[in-house]
Amino acid sequence: MSKKLEGKVAVVTGASKGIGAGIARALAGEGASVIVNYSSSRQDADHVVAEISRGGGSAIAVQGNVSRQADVQRLFSETTKAYGRLDILVNNAGVYELAPLEGVTEDLFHKHFDVNVLGLLLTTKEAVKHMGPGGSIINIGSVASSLLTPNSAVYAASKAAVDAITGVLAKELGPRNIRVNSINPGMIETEGTHTAGFVGSDFQKMVETQAPVGRIGPPDDIAPTASIWRRRTRNT
Repeated sequence: MSKKLEGKVAVVTGASKGIGAGIARALAGEGASVIVNYSSSRQDADHVVAEISRGGGSAIAVQGNVSRQADVQRLFSETTKAYGRLDILVNNAGVYELAPLEGVTEDLFHKHFDVNVLGLLLTTKEAVKHMGPGGSIINIGSVASSLLTPNSAVYAASKAAVDAITGVLAKELGPRNIRVNSINPGMIETEGTHTAGFVGSDFQKMVETQAPVGRIGPPDDIAPTASIWRRRTRNT
């Protein structure tokens, strides 16, 4: 029985761990060849590639900082060199750091907007050069853009920008039969949330009181949503 993404090629940014790694594995599990993009964690990216390979899938790791245009161009050059096409882009690479108003600095602002916003735009701009009709772009946003949690002004603003960009590009690229959607997770237990001290904190307890299932999620809660594929496309 053929898998629904067999023959498709997907780039997942920030895929060496956490949500990105989960999405890369899910796409590969549905038959897609996957480019596991990473910025600095080569060992983790290689681990994800090895997991996919052991499961019978195809994947390669490609380094690249999504906020640098030269890195983004190389990312997609390596993609087409390895697989000859591109069908799916998952804009997952992102950073987050909570700070009160008094802690907002130029560096904090640019840290978030360079990766979370500029990076998304640069990767999408380059990806559509290689996508034909029926392509799919998935942006990973956050409920932070609507929850408006104290101390999250910069991070929430960057994710609100992702919401706006998703809507704009859905209309802009729709006539080219390229879909643009977003997934806005709540708090997910990843290496990053552990490192940031969110897991086991009062913040986690607050989030769980508002979550319908009464818990934070694992990456595998998000991954299946990213692997949904519409088989039929309209003629252009």
